[in-house]
Amino acid sequence: MSELKIYNTLTREKEIFKPLNAPHVGLYVCGPTLYSYAHLGNCRTYTSFDVVVRYLTHLGYKVRYVRNITDVGHLESDGDEGEDKIAKRARLEKLEPMEIVQLYAIDFHKVLDKLNILPPSIEPTASGHIIEQIEMTKKIMENGLAYEVDGTIWFDVEKFAKTNAYTQLSGRKLDELLEGTRDNLEGQTEKRGRLDFALWKKAKPEHIMRWPSPWGEGFPGWHIECSAMSSKYLGEQFDIHGGGMDLIPTHHTNEIAQNLACCKKSPANIWMHTNMLNMNGQKMSKSLGNSVLPNELFEGNHPLLEKGYSPMTVRFFMLQAHYTSTLDLSNGALQAAEKGYQRLMNALKLIPNLKTAEKSSFNLENIKAAIYDAMNDDFNTSIAIANLFEAVRVINSINDGNDSITSSDKEQLQKLFNEIVLDVLGLKEENESGSDKVEGLMNLILELRKDVRAKKDFAASDKIRDELLKVGIQVKDGKDGVSWSSN
Repeated sequence: MSELKIYNTLTREKEIFKPLNAPHVGLYVCGPTLYSYAHLGNCRTYTSFDVVVRYLTHLGYKVRYVRNITDVGHLESDGDEGEDKIAKRARLEKLEPMEIVQLYAIDFHKVLDKLNILPPSIEPTASGHIIEQIEMTKKIMENGLAYEVDGTIWFDVEKFAKTNAYTQLSGRKLDELLEGTRDNLEGQTEKRGRLDFALWKKAKPEHIMRWPSPWGEGFPGWHIECSAMSSKYLGEQFDIHGGGMDLIPTHHTNEIAQNLACCKKSPANIWMHTNMLNMNGQKMSKSLGNSVLPNELFEGNHPLLEKGYSPMTVRFFMLQAHYTSTLDLSNGALQAAEKGYQRLMNALKLIPNLKTAEKSSFNLENIKAAIYDAMNDDFNTSIAIANLFEAVRVINSINDGNDSITSSDKEQLQKLFNEIVLDVLGLKEENESGSDKVEGLMNLILELRKDVRAKKDFAASDKIRDELLKVGIQVKDGKDGVSWSSN
C-alpha cells in the first residue's frame, strides 16, 4: 500500500504523513459561528474532514478530532470593528445570545447527523474557554507582541513580522497587505498598526456578552479562541489543522501568529483547506438569491431546485470532487449524483447473492490497490469512487452471468465495499419510512405482474416493466426470479 500524502497549504506541497505521536493523531477543524442556520459550505467542509477522520481511523490511527463552536467574539465586519454576530442576532430577535446559539446548534447537529457526519471527539465552545483565552493573551503581552489601549488588547502585527513570516500561510507579501488597508486609522485610532487585530475587546455599555479580565470587562477576539482551544486539547503542536479556504487570509494567518507569539511554535504541522461551493457556476450569496440551505436542498423547497435530494445523495455529490476543488451545485449534477449513489448501493446489495465459481474473471487486488492509492493521494475521494465503479461494473457483470468470482474474492469484495463505501466514505442505505414504503409497493407491483404473466398476458407484463423504467426503476427477469433496482 502506498504511503499517505497530504497537501499542506503551508508548504504548498504534498507531504508524507508522519504523525507527531503515532499512532495518535491530533486534528483541529474550525467550527461554525452559530448566529444562523448551517449553510452548505459548512456541510462540505465537515463532510470532507469526516472522511479524513474515517480514513485515518481505518488505517489504524487513534484520532482526537476537535471541532469548536464559536459562540462569542466573531464580529459583524471583516475587521475588528462592528458588532458581535451572535449579539446582533440576539438583539434583532429579542433573545438572549445563548438562546441564539442553542437554536442554531440544534439545527447544525441535526443537519450533520442527516449527512452521517460523525461527531468530533471534543466540541469546545469559545464562551467555555474564556480563562484560557485570557491566559494566552497575557502570555503574548509578556512576550512584547501585544499592547493595551483603553481595555482592548491588540496584537502587534508589524512588530511580530520583523522576526516571523506573518503571511506564510497565504503567500502574500506584508507590504501588499499594508497597501491594501486604508491609508488612515479613522474610527480605529486606538490601533497602532493597520493590520493589528484584537485579542481582547473592551465591552461597550450595551454589549450583552462580557467577562471580567485584567483589563476590565470585555470579550475575546475571534482568532484567539481557536489558538487557546487547540493548544488546550491537542498541545502546542499537533498534526492537522483544517477549515474552509476563506479562513486562510485572516483567521488562520492570525492563529499561527498568536501561537508563535505565545509558544514560539506554529500550531499544526499540516494545514488543510476545503474549496468553495458554487450554485450554477456562481458563488452562493443571498444577494443573488442562489444561497441554498441544507434542509432546502433535502426537501426541494427552493426556487432553483427541481426537487429534493436525499442527504446521502448530497454527501455522495460532495465526495465526487476532491476537497480542494471548487464544487458546482446544479440540478443536473445532483441528479447524476443520485443515480451514481443508487448504482453504488444497489451493487453493494447484490454482493451477498452473487454466485461463486472456481475462478474469478477479474483482478480484485488491482481494483483495491487503485482505491487505496487514490485515498492515500491526499484523500482523493473522486478517484476512489471512479475505481469503486469499476468494481460496480464487475458486480453487475457477475450478476448477469457474464463474469465469475470465487468464494474468497466474493468475501474480499464484500469486505472492501463495507470498509470503503460504508466506513470510510460514510455512505449508508437510506432506510427511512419512505424507502420501506417503496419496497413494499414494488413487492406488490411485481406480484401483480407475476399474476399477469401467469395468465400469459405478456403485453400487460411488458407495459408494467416499461412504465417502471420511465420512472427510473429497472425490472430484470432472470433464471432465479425477478429483481428490481432504481437507476
